Amino acid sequence: QVQLVESGGGLVQAGGSLRLSCAASGSISSIMAWFRQAPGKQRDLVARITAGGFANYADSVKGRFTISRDNTKNSVYLQMNSLKPEDTAVYFCNALPPLLSWGQGTQVTVSS
Repeated sequence: QVQLVESGGGLVQAGGSLRLSCAASGSISSIMAWFRQAPGKQRDLVARITAGGFANYADSVKGRFTISRDNTKNSVYLQMNSLKPEDTAVYFCNALPPLLSWGQGTQVTVSS
């Protein structure tokens, strides 16, 4: 079973940037994705990327976030720019559909 470890979160002011990383213990799936879950809310899809690098984004992050992957390192990344307080959440990576075991996630907190 592939294990996922997310990192790179932290506390940042509105307008700032963070780069999240997701390291998998084995080969990553054809389609990988980042999700986020704010307190009291459901886990939502933020961005996804195919093995060939084609990406899609939720409307709320389009133009601000960039997903990328390095298949040689079994890793997926999320560059987050122009962060807003509403981006505050725990961020997770997984395959799409999310059939891998969830990691612990990484907390992103954006202060106003």
